[in-house]
Amino acid sequence: MTTRRWLLIEHPGPWAFDAFGGSGIDPGVRAELVSAVRDTRTRLLLIRRPGRIHRTWPRSWALVDATEGVPTRWGSWRRDADLVGVVGQLSGQASPPAPDSTPSSPSAAGSVSAVTDSADPLLLVCTHGRHDTCCAVRGRPVAAVLAARWPAQTWECSHVGGDRFAANLLLLPDGAYYGDVEPDEAVDVVSSHLAGAMSVRHLRGLSTQPPVVQAAVTAVLERFGPAGSRDVRSTGVTRLQENTWRVSLACAGPLPRAVAATVSRSQRAPALLTCHARQPSMSWQWSVSDLQVG
Repeated sequence: MTTRRWLLIEHPGPWAFDAFGGSGIDPGVRAELVSAVRDTRTRLLLIRRPGRIHRTWPRSWALVDATEGVPTRWGSWRRDADLVGVVGQLSGQASPPAPDSTPSSPSAAGSVSAVTDSADPLLLVCTHGRHDTCCAVRGRPVAAVLAARWPAQTWECSHVGGDRFAANLLLLPDGAYYGDVEPDEAVDVVSSHLAGAMSVRHLRGLSTQPPVVQAAVTAVLERFGPAGSRDVRSTGVTRLQENTWRVSLACAGPLPRAVAATVSRSQRAPALLTCHARQPSMSWQWSVSDLQVG
């Protein structure tokens, strides 16, 4: 599943295994938000500032869209019911209630704070220890290093997937996932990304693209890069066999103008994929056997 939109809600924690479900936010409010993010294909994450800094109210929320030119929308909330006002932002039809209205339900009580737009990138580091201990142990030092360099743009976040790749770093709005990031590498990884030269060694993929395209993009960057996250896009995917595809890519920047990749997938041997795993699980391995320019 691809992800192009994210709803970020500031919540200091502690985060339960199901971070949002165990957040203590009113069940009715949670249900409305869960329904809204599902209907709009939006990924919901909890965020907090690194270093266990428990900010006083108000707390922030942000709606991030990977579409080029669409700014990140920021707002704030004080009461659980205020978050219902974010539902309208998700659908693009925000309409806060009149100031003199009398709330009769969580929905009616919701309001939308003043919304501001920002083009600044966001650096999210998974530190969700209740979901997987590795994420907290490996993620917090990375978050601390990045916060020292980019304090306003760095947040800890709840589970993003791929616990075995901790520390996991998500750069928004590009949707770029980096894994196995060490504290002494983190600033270079982010600096390279922001300069349009993604670190292929740490790149897990771009969530805006399906896995087969992610594999092709990574191979192109490895062969012809470095380049930026928006310098490669898919123009078509053709299935050749059950587990083999032909991916056509249009490129920009320092890359060839057009590349076709032959991508295959196979099953890895079952393995323990997380620190909490009790049974081995299967995962896919993607490989690129051919790259043709032109």
